[in-house]
Amino acid sequence: MRALTIRAATQADRPRLRQAVIELQEYERRRNMTRLPGEQIAGAYLAWMWQRADAAGALLVAEINGRFAGFVAGWVEDAAYVAETADSSRFGLISDIFVVPEYRGHRIAARLIEAIERDLATRCVTRLRITALASNGSARRSYEHAGLAPYDVLHEKMIDVRDHG
Repeated sequence: MRALTIRAATQADRPRLRQAVIELQEYERRRNMTRLPGEQIAGAYLAWMWQRADAAGALLVAEINGRFAGFVAGWVEDAAYVAETADSSRFGLISDIFVVPEYRGHRIAARLIEAIERDLATRCVTRLRITALASNGSARRSYEHAGLAPYDVLHEKMIDVRDHG
């Protein structure tokens, strides 16, 4: 594999980014049916992600031999958590990361995480966070391999309203 190039996304990347959002959404949808169909949300989701990245972060594209290999989007989150320290309330959030299936297993996700970390560090954040579906073990392993550790775990239980009505 030739050298990986990571660069800022441009409008010319929009069609491939849209397809990647669809693939990512469908991948997660197979693990949790609360996810809407990728085709249904792709346009609005990409617009939202790009807007957030433009305002306080970056949307980066990975290429190998000029071919799209993946992307990462991240930005600064400033949340006032009463129970947390100020440096914990302001952090870099990796919203989405995607690697084309044929390039998985080559540490491209780790390189994308490093690139977005460098960008967000210039914005004076001292923490980097990312979420993953609990059922997405490969993503969680990849993030931990890249140096991220579990921070906050969200548990969910479905409530049968017929039993409580």
